[in-house]
Amino acid sequence: MLSCLPDGTSTRIVEKFDVLILGAGAAGLMCAMIAARRGRRVLVVDHARQAGEKILISGGGRCNFTNTGCVAERFFSENARFARSALARYTPRDFLDLVERHRIGWHEKTLGQLFCDGSARQIVAMLLAECAASGAVVRLGQSVGEVSHSGRFRVGLGGGDVEAESLVLASGGLSIPKIGASGLAYRLAKQFGLAVVAPRPGLVPVTLAGEALGRLDGLAGVSATVEAGCGGARFREGMVVTHRGLSGPAILQVSSAWREGQALEIDLVPGAPAGFLRAGKRARPKAGLRALLGEVLPQRLADVFLPAARASGPVGEIADRELLALEAALRCWRLLPSGTEGYAKAEVTLGGVSTRELSQKSMAARGMPGLFAIGEAVDVTGWLGGYNFQWAWASGFVAGEAA
Repeated sequence: MLSCLPDGTSTRIVEKFDVLILGAGAAGLMCAMIAARRGRRVLVVDHARQAGEKILISGGGRCNFTNTGCVAERFFSENARFARSALARYTPRDFLDLVERHRIGWHEKTLGQLFCDGSARQIVAMLLAECAASGAVVRLGQSVGEVSHSGRFRVGLGGGDVEAESLVLASGGLSIPKIGASGLAYRLAKQFGLAVVAPRPGLVPVTLAGEALGRLDGLAGVSATVEAGCGGARFREGMVVTHRGLSGPAILQVSSAWREGQALEIDLVPGAPAGFLRAGKRARPKAGLRALLGEVLPQRLADVFLPAARASGPVGEIADRELLALEAALRCWRLLPSGTEGYAKAEVTLGGVSTRELSQKSMAARGMPGLFAIGEAVDVTGWLGGYNFQWAWASGFVAGEAA
């Protein structure tokens, strides 16, 4: 937007705010409403045409908005302790109180996951209503141009320039590019001298190749409860075979711990007691081994591990050592993924603005006064099941209290 001067020349209009937030997602909207409640003049901008796009598609459209078991130990970061302060200051109960004040129905699923009874749109509407009530301004469809700092931050937007005392990087990571994910937060962090931990896809299906993929040919859609591990991380949840590899909650979870070149170890029978095949042999010696395996695994998946020579005939004829070896193979199925499905299928982005650069109490950059980074833009990534939303609420809250 241009304004004409008396001599006929024009100048670009500059609006002034106290706090400018880049990103109208979960963290950005939370930060905006909290900062505005303190009397700060707040502007939130986003290039998207609607606010909270990631909220809208989460949880099958019902938004898994938090988790009752949200503790710092359930987050991946170069600094495992960093998230503790924010998570302690803004808890799942705090967000649930907000949800209930807006009379949004909710229910708990497995493992402490809380969902809306209705639609994720209720959460976005709630956040926008809180922003409006506190006086925060939200502008969508805004492309961000040049960003500079000279005493105050100055950001070029499509309709003019904006100056602010504080600039909050809340534009998320690289996951789900179809809804406009970009590396804006990382670019600006680097511009102002902040280190960025290399981003990579998290909570993402893994791909297999060669013999490992061929072994699962024709099994796409087969699922089982497993315990998947990588390094020190282990997750017992569902696994699903896909046309390209493996997915399901257990695989998504362990993918955040996986690095290229590492193997995954999968226990296909985590609920079966030790020695279950030998016990089955003693109890039902005339039963087939295939039948025994089919009691603890989907039959088609069990067939992958069934020795061809033992596909028929009674289990009573099989030596105990063979049964123990088969059980060991089922309990430690070792796979070397060829990669992942990438950011297009990743629910979150691992890495981001280094926690070494930020105050854990306020999310403020140590070396650049007035600069903040929150939510997925930061090197803090939670487990599947509402943890990442709780990090967004908590980091947005503490930044809103300080900006």
